[in-house]
Amino acid sequence: MACVRFFKAYLGTAIAFLIVDAIWIALFVGNHYQNTVGHLLLATPNFLPAGLFYLAYPAGIVLFAVQPALISQHIRTALINGAALGAIAYGTFSLTNFSVLKGWTTGLVVSDISWGGFLTALCACCGYLLARD
Repeated sequence: MACVRFFKAYLGTAIAFLIVDAIWIALFVGNHYQNTVGHLLLATPNFLPAGLFYLAYPAGIVLFAVQPALISQHIRTALINGAALGAIAYGTFSLTNFSVLKGWTTGLVVSDISWGGFLTALCACCGYLLARD
């Protein structure tokens, strides 16, 4: 994948990811996490690891979902690969938490995996649309 094309794909993916995930957290899950596992939350988030995630994860989306879609020239590939990647990534986080943390609920597991699949598929499609010829 050429550098300019990768950059376009990354930019489209990362911007969509930041905006949509921020809205989701602010409007929907922030209070739910506070109500279910608030005793585990920091008073102020640690922004360094969060920033590293928000920089690295879109690169993974480009590598595993957008690039294959650009090769096949089908947005469907971005959608399917993105959904699978997101469900696996968010599932890893949530199922691990469910196995070791008191108070982690089945509802959090289901919502995290569903959100990860949806968000990653959406962002992969955005990256594909911006980078395609």
